[in-house]
Amino acid sequence: MEGLRFLWYLNVVNTILKTYTSTYRDRESKFLGYLLPCVDEASFFTQLDELKSKYPDASHHCFAYRINPASIKEFSSDDSEPSGTAGLPILNQLKSFDLVNAGLVVIRYFGGTKLGKPGLIEAYGNTAKECIEPVVLQPIIPVRFYEISYPYSRENVLNKLVLNYGLIEQSAQYLANVTKILACPSQMDEAFESELSGLDHLEIHFTKKELRFIPG
Repeated sequence: MEGLRFLWYLNVVNTILKTYTSTYRDRESKFLGYLLPCVDEASFFTQLDELKSKYPDASHHCFAYRINPASIKEFSSDDSEPSGTAGLPILNQLKSFDLVNAGLVVIRYFGGTKLGKPGLIEAYGNTAKECIEPVVLQPIIPVRFYEISYPYSRENVLNKLVLNYGLIEQSAQYLANVTKILACPSQMDEAFESELSGLDHLEIHFTKKELRFIPG
């Protein structure tokens, strides 16, 4: 049982539900961090444009994002800082916290003293880290949905499956038979489906549905 629950959490990733900010200073340069929730690229770039309008006199608006937990897409921009000194350190912080459907913008006001490549990497990375570190992240887990129909007399069989596979009930309908939508952690869906397939003689029938991500 414990082994199954460990498997469940192997693919847990995190997201955020609101915007968070940070401020970092290195010599005379000021760095403003904005951690942003975004479900797709369009929502991220809308927020980025708003920040550019809010800080039009900033020297740089560097950023990174990670979207789509089912097939993660990543992108970063140095916004004319030396290659690899801004966007990548920001992206690496998003990755280190397993954040998806999130973007992070670091706005720099140049203070007159050049930081050099190592200094820039440290400054952008630290700004991103200080933006994420205090946040209570929202875990999300990949699950496969199943619609399962069965007679009332088989409730104990279903309850055992729920315990063994860590199933999460999404909805239930009680008519002539019971029909439930259950979410199975994606690491165990093949084993779960194999066991379900052997229960047809008990009048337990199922339909495999879509892969989703739900709060952990």
